[in-house]
Amino acid sequence: MKNFTQVQNENAQWMVVYTRSRWEKKVDEQLKTQNINSFCPTIKTKRRWADRMKVVELPLFSSYLFVMADLKEQLSVRQTPGVVNFVQHCGKTASVNNAEIERIKTLINSHDSIEAVSMPRIKIGDTMKIENGLMLDWQGEVIKINGKSVVLMMKELNCALVVDTDKTSMSLA
Repeated sequence: MKNFTQVQNENAQWMVVYTRSRWEKKVDEQLKTQNINSFCPTIKTKRRWADRMKVVELPLFSSYLFVMADLKEQLSVRQTPGVVNFVQHCGKTASVNNAEIERIKTLINSHDSIEAVSMPRIKIGDTMKIENGLMLDWQGEVIKINGKSVVLMMKELNCALVVDTDKTSMSLA
């Protein structure tokens, strides 16, 4: 026979919580003190100040963290200082399956250089124009997006070009 906490955990699922800016780690700590299962993926990165370099731990996803909560715990999550709300998708609270959470944990533990990059303006099929570097003013069609890199099909050259968006300025043509 299952006890109450086992039934409660079976009904719980990972949800995405939107937090105030730069409150991700604080909210994560507060939720853990309330015995709510939360996960704020962090990465270590070097930051330079005028007088020193320091390794700091930053959230992988700015203003987001993951919470496993059942219906009763969701109210406590919403009332936690720093929480704006749960992320909604199609009118329902967005959920993430456990396999994706485990994949994020594995990725963070096994790689040193990870960064979440949002590229909502660029999509496959767009025509992009390179704005600096050796290929200045060349245009190509985006055929693949891989993190900060974009693969452009250069029809004039009959080849594909991998462009690092960090080092090269591009605009939609």
